[in-house]
Amino acid sequence: MRLPERVGDQVRIGIALAVPVPFGPALQRARAGFGDPLAKDIPPHVTLLGPTILEPVELAAVAEHLTAVGRRHAPFTVHLRGTGTFRPVSDVVFVQVVRGIAECEQLERAVRSGPLEQELRFNYHPHVTVAHDVPDAALDRAFAELADFEARFLADSIQVFEHGDDGVWRTVRDIPLTATPAI
Repeated sequence: MRLPERVGDQVRIGIALAVPVPFGPALQRARAGFGDPLAKDIPPHVTLLGPTILEPVELAAVAEHLTAVGRRHAPFTVHLRGTGTFRPVSDVVFVQVVRGIAECEQLERAVRSGPLEQELRFNYHPHVTVAHDVPDAALDRAFAELADFEARFLADSIQVFEHGDDGVWRTVRDIPLTATPAI
């Protein structure tokens, strides 16, 4: 994983939908089983904003922005099922989001606006990574072994993760999605 460099007291954050218990821990164990060295450092999640560097003075404006995003978006069901891959472009195998795609896309656009506006390197594609930068045989095994994986959960908040000096991504803020669902 390429991470933007921090300087001084800058903070590296990411915004995501965390995959809850029991599904998140199961996917994290699977990722570790495929030999992915980042499995213990990255909780299973659907990325809304990839690793981003912020100055400490920007944190309050970002918190306000994300709170406003949470007020404009309603909770929704995420359904994960089966596997996909970004090969040959990137050595990644993932569990697919098959329901909640439009909601993830809307959230991603809302998050990636205002003080977090930035260009994307690739088109946004909601997914949960289960193997990254491991040998081809491990990628093939991840693709096959999780082909029947299925999980449904309510996404009722977005998480702000901070990347620690120890390399671990930790949730530092949970922002509820509080809009009334459309009927």
